[in-house]
Amino acid sequence: MFNTEVAEIRFGTGLSPRVSAPQSAEEMLDDLVGPDRMMRAFPIEGFDDFRHRIVAFQKARRSERKAKTEDDRAAATKAKKRANTAARKAYAGMIRDTLLRRTQTSTGFRERLAFFWADHFTARGKSNIVRFATSPYIEEAIRPHIAGRFEDLLIAAVTHPLMLHYLDQAQSVGPNSKLGKRRARGLNENLAREVMELHTLGVDGPYTQDDVRQLAELFAGLSLNQEGGFKFKPAHVEPGAETVLGKSYGRKGSLDDIHAALRDLARHPATARHIATKLAQHFTADTPDPDLIDKLTAAYHESDGNLLNVYVALLNHPASWQPEMTNIKRPIDFVATAMRALDVGEATLARSNQKFLLNLIVTPMQIMGQPWQTPNGPDGWPEEDSFWITPQFMAARLAWALSAPQEMLRVLPDPREFAQTALGQNAPAEVAFAASAAENRWEGIALVLTSPAFQKF
Repeated sequence: MFNTEVAEIRFGTGLSPRVSAPQSAEEMLDDLVGPDRMMRAFPIEGFDDFRHRIVAFQKARRSERKAKTEDDRAAATKAKKRANTAARKAYAGMIRDTLLRRTQTSTGFRERLAFFWADHFTARGKSNIVRFATSPYIEEAIRPHIAGRFEDLLIAAVTHPLMLHYLDQAQSVGPNSKLGKRRARGLNENLAREVMELHTLGVDGPYTQDDVRQLAELFAGLSLNQEGGFKFKPAHVEPGAETVLGKSYGRKGSLDDIHAALRDLARHPATARHIATKLAQHFTADTPDPDLIDKLTAAYHESDGNLLNVYVALLNHPASWQPEMTNIKRPIDFVATAMRALDVGEATLARSNQKFLLNLIVTPMQIMGQPWQTPNGPDGWPEEDSFWITPQFMAARLAWALSAPQEMLRVLPDPREFAQTALGQNAPAEVAFAASAAENRWEGIALVLTSPAFQKF
């Protein structure tokens, strides 16, 4: 059942001429609980470190607004520009290191899962330097928990400062709280609704609008301090107990009550089904094998949401190893697997500057339909293949395949050899023929990269 090439294409970051593919499902699973080698090799700062950049920018902006002389204003403006420039430089480094993790890793399943869960718990900054904080959020809230219990991942993501910022939770105040009575500030239901609809129970889950309202009242203490870090604010808390899905929480109005509610939502049968379905869709097909969903649901439920158990069930099911590739790669997967197959190494990306990354990666991905780490809403990127297969998006992939390899490599590989490298032993005969018949190397490489066989995983 296990197939090395299927493992690296469907569950990993693509075939590589230099990095060996996993030899067993057990190896793939062991990699998840071992050291995070890519995190160490290509470090990305956590949100707590990145937050100092946000503070520096905000401090400079306040000084600019309050400046009493032109010299003071000019000095503050320069400080603001320095902070913004430093953040942009760090952001370019995060893009580069994210790509390096994908192209250099021998644990591709870990990288794919990190992306899956970051998408499931979509959060991003909405203004100024906070816009560049998604990678630090992933580094801090997502990566450490992808092989643990779902409830721990849920708590880490939902209570993270970037999530609270993204869903306007910091502005939420219980109407009858101390602050609510004094300032007539209102309750914001965004976070509570997304936790139920997207993160746990699913859009068709067994909850009502009253459950959302009660959970929002329970969440009211979740907020931020002046420096953008997490802070629980008792003055925001709605007094009294809240009832969510028939269970009472919040008599003490504490963070422990919020954690308890999140753990119960994580262990709900509807959550098990929702997570199982999403994983099956992401890794196998838009319409997954019903038995696969049942097996993943059972593994989740029986282990109280131990994600490693769910991955065991995923990798041990026959539906996961069908040789036919059916899912369309998203732009990040297309670009990264192409770079991996081309063996675009650390030296090439290490010397790339912001302009290079913008022109070669970020802008083309946006034209392909996937702006870097900025999905349209908290539901993340669409899983449906039909979203990504449009004339405009496919034309953008073709344009990238024709131009980008030449920009990244001084000497392109022989297209005939590249077809085997990128597609493996089962490379379709028509692709191999087209590659061998191409008039030059760059056209042959583009034919391989834009072939239906390479576009799928």
